[in-house]
Amino acid sequence: MSAEMIGFSFILIGVFLMIGKVVRLHVKTLRDLFLPSSIIAGFIGLFVGPEALGRLTSQWLDADSVFHQGLIPEFVLDVWSTLPSLFINIVFAALFLGKVVPNLKKIWLIAGPQIVMGQTVSWGQYVVGLVLALLVLGPVFGMSPLSGALIEISFVGGHGTAAGLSGTFNELGFSEGADLALGMATIGILSGVVIGIILINWGHRTNRAKYVGGKAQFSDKERAAIGESYGYDVERETKEISSMEPLAFHLALIGLAIGIGYILQQLLIGLEASTWGAWTGTYLFPYVPLFPLAMIGGMFIQLAFDRLKIDLYIDRGLINRISGFALDVLLVSALSTLSLAVIGDNIVPFLLLSIVAILWNVFAFLVLAPRMIPEYWFERGVGDLGQATGMTATGLLLMKIADPDNETPALEGFGYKQLLFEPFVGGGLVTAASLPVIHQFGAVTFLVISSVIKVFFLIFGLVFFGRKKS
Repeated sequence: MSAEMIGFSFILIGVFLMIGKVVRLHVKTLRDLFLPSSIIAGFIGLFVGPEALGRLTSQWLDADSVFHQGLIPEFVLDVWSTLPSLFINIVFAALFLGKVVPNLKKIWLIAGPQIVMGQTVSWGQYVVGLVLALLVLGPVFGMSPLSGALIEISFVGGHGTAAGLSGTFNELGFSEGADLALGMATIGILSGVVIGIILINWGHRTNRAKYVGGKAQFSDKERAAIGESYGYDVERETKEISSMEPLAFHLALIGLAIGIGYILQQLLIGLEASTWGAWTGTYLFPYVPLFPLAMIGGMFIQLAFDRLKIDLYIDRGLINRISGFALDVLLVSALSTLSLAVIGDNIVPFLLLSIVAILWNVFAFLVLAPRMIPEYWFERGVGDLGQATGMTATGLLLMKIADPDNETPALEGFGYKQLLFEPFVGGGLVTAASLPVIHQFGAVTFLVISSVIKVFFLIFGLVFFGRKKS
């Protein structure tokens, strides 16, 4: 494949992003669902690609026609199919760069209940998913035991994580898992917004949500900011690097973070191969993708800059722009190359997993949150509900509706929560390792592990935080 073909493939992503932006501006329903332009663009690409329009054009046009499989040339789809597993490394390498990391005591005092609640929900998603896989999906539909991890990967991890793990799905012989995960991530976002707003209205009527009000409507600027963002960051003063173009400097930081992650990955693979792997014949790290280790590389760089007192040279706003660009490219390319045939062939398991995930998330919010979060459970818990359905931005949206004037510590706690949440679940180390662990040790083993950890966080939350409830 030529460089011109690769370049054209990126140009076409830009074209679809512009189309997605225009569609979003003119379709109020999409704005009300707070869907980013990149997701809209991805579904437009899916519609005009081989999975939808291509099924019609293939009946009319000869096989040698460039539009035989739709409006997107085959070589473009070949390029796009490789992008998610590459660009997810940029997203995770940038996750903690430029963030002020407070001490653990402050994080725990402010965000402790939300950390425990988030961990309980995430590990619970593994439990319900694995139980469903062992009792129904495997015996009845012949699905891989790896399907038990789809709920956590899709609903907490979201589109980025689902797309980034496509290589792992393929290597472990469950290639259809990547398409199912992307489809479920879309269900997660839509259900999170719709169900979250319904619950907020219910909470307002029953006086459980006591801070609804304030700004009754979102301004167009606020609506765009929430819908087009993937997280929340506080602006901070930065210093310019006069000897290097700032964009190049920050790209170099992200590249260095990925490089550190790659070195860690190779060291772990080598260590495993010469120790317990050689002794037991069990190998995990060759299947663990690079992106969670790239996140650790970014944390190392940030800690080094903090120690040297040069952390202000990192512009979090610019890091966000780079990360946002990478995530936009990832989402358009992943959704455009989604296989509708795979979802159609597995529609019943797909729906079962989605319904079970939604029921667990709503149960956790309505039953566990009031008992685990001692103060402002509704405002804090609704943010966890939003994040548990696939996007940090969904959690921010629901908190902004429930507490528009930030009268509760929900938003601050939600931000601090990520520092002890994202490195592990929701796309972190546990999420990335879950597939190879299930593959090597079996779904029952990982179910036992998940159940023990979930019960630990559940009891800890109920006993330690629950007794503080006024």
